[in-house]
Amino acid sequence: MGLRFGRSPKGLYEPVKYVLSLGGKRIRPVLMLMAYSLYKNNVDAILNQATGIEVYHNYTLLHDDLMDRAERRRGKLTVHKVWNDNVAILSGDAMLVLAYQYMAECPAEQLKAVMDLFSLTALEICEGQQMDMEFEQRKDVTEEEYLEMIRLKTSVLLAASLKIGALLGGASPEDASCLYDFGVNLGMAFQLKDDLLDVYGDARVFGKNIGGDIVCNKKTYLLIKAFERADREQLVALNKWVDADTFQPDEKIGAVTELYNQIGVRELCERLITGYTERAMRCLEALQVEADKKLELERLMRSLVHRES
Repeated sequence: MGLRFGRSPKGLYEPVKYVLSLGGKRIRPVLMLMAYSLYKNNVDAILNQATGIEVYHNYTLLHDDLMDRAERRRGKLTVHKVWNDNVAILSGDAMLVLAYQYMAECPAEQLKAVMDLFSLTALEICEGQQMDMEFEQRKDVTEEEYLEMIRLKTSVLLAASLKIGALLGGASPEDASCLYDFGVNLGMAFQLKDDLLDVYGDARVFGKNIGGDIVCNKKTYLLIKAFERADREQLVALNKWVDADTFQPDEKIGAVTELYNQIGVRELCERLITGYTERAMRCLEALQVEADKKLELERLMRSLVHRES
């Protein structure tokens, strides 16, 4: 991807270069290119849009890290820790503008459809983030509310990446919708897997400290189901840790993880991941393209839901 960050002042663009240099899976641009390549071969034609979706995604991560006061991202210090809060806000804003510039560099006949979907997706992600923040003050978040939040915060961007690639590739409306639905279900499985890895993953592989969600009482699927299914004694213990103002992080992580093990929420989460993966597979099967062309998308889906990082 050709990134054009030669403008000044450097103090605005250096954090942008930094956050994009941290790596990651580049899932969203890859999905866009893969969807496009189902219909056309010249993927170079949409590198600007693929760049735009990746710049946008990293903008959301930069601001998420600031809001969450996260210290590390992909094993490296976050932007607000390397610089400061104000730099993180402003450089993030610049990334949003850059993302729109890249995305808008598409053929005139597809411009409105692409930009309408991109703008709706950006708005939905804000809605999901607001829900996530509001959940911090609540213990009564339901499974239904949580799943809607992750659909907005995570799934719609994967779905939009696929649909934009399909639109730019000249897919039929039916195929474009199938790819969107595939992305939604893939995104749900992906985020639920992220919830699992935050508790049960290996920090050296995961790139983030294990148990971060537990330490900050993040309303993940695991915590929501633990509250829902705990017996009286387990509920007392769970509330004690969630309400504690002072604690040793390792002790809290160990105690809450043990409660999760007793209550059986890991198995519930794994079952839900399987369900979303199967729905995604059905969407893929419905695509009106040759079966061998779908294989790479299927492989990518399985690698994401079976990943350890």
